[in-house]
Formats: sequence, structure tokens, C-alpha cells
Amino acid sequence: MADKGLSHPDRRSSDRFPIEREVRYKMLDGKTVLHSGAGKTLDMSSSGVLFTTEQPLAAGNRLELSVNWPAQLDNSCPLKLVALGRVVRVDGGKAAIAIEKYEFRTQGSKAFSAAKTA
Repeated sequence: MADKGLSHPDRRSSDRFPIEREVRYKMLDGKTVLHSGAGKTLDMSSSGVLFTTEQPLAAGNRLELSVNWPAQLDNSCPLKLVALGRVVRVDGGKAAIAIEKYEFRTQGSKAFSAAKTA
């Protein structure tokens, strides 16, 4: 007999980590920025990010997220994670994106780039 207190099984294929960092986001239409905002990450994985939002977002919106990364390159250069993806879930003042592409940047320059593989 199943425990009624259990929630739906987690369908995510990658582990989530409770990383709380400041995030800036831009809603995109091609290369045009429709609007931007700020929030904080609640949890992250290699395939997605759950974060708080200033304004309501809609599922399907294409976003660019910029997260100040807690680690530094060569213990001296601050890194920023920049991820592109689509909003897949919205719940009040929170949204989740599925990461399609990401890269790490240093103070305005690209340090490392990687595309997410399906």
C-alpha cells in the first residue's frame, strides 16, 4: 500500500542542488530583450534552474539567466554562469527553466563554453 503522504515521484533525470545565488534574467525574442529582472536561485541541476522572479513569467518564454558562480577560476577570477533556456514551470513568484545551452564567463569575457547535450 502506497504512503499517501508521498508526493509525485521526481521525474528529473539529474540531481538538484540547493544553491541560493543572485540571478539576473532577460526575456528574449530572438536577440531582442523584451524585459529583464532579478531574483535568486532556489535549486539548480545540469538541466535546469528554479529561481524567484520579480514579475510573472509564462511557460514557453525564452530566457537568458546570469548567475554569479560561487567558485573562481584559478582561485582569483570571479565566474558567472550564463544559461539559455525556456520556462517549463511557473508557480507564483517562482519559475523553472530547462537549460538548452550554457557557458561560464569571466568579467565580461568568455572563459569556457559548453552546449548541453540531449
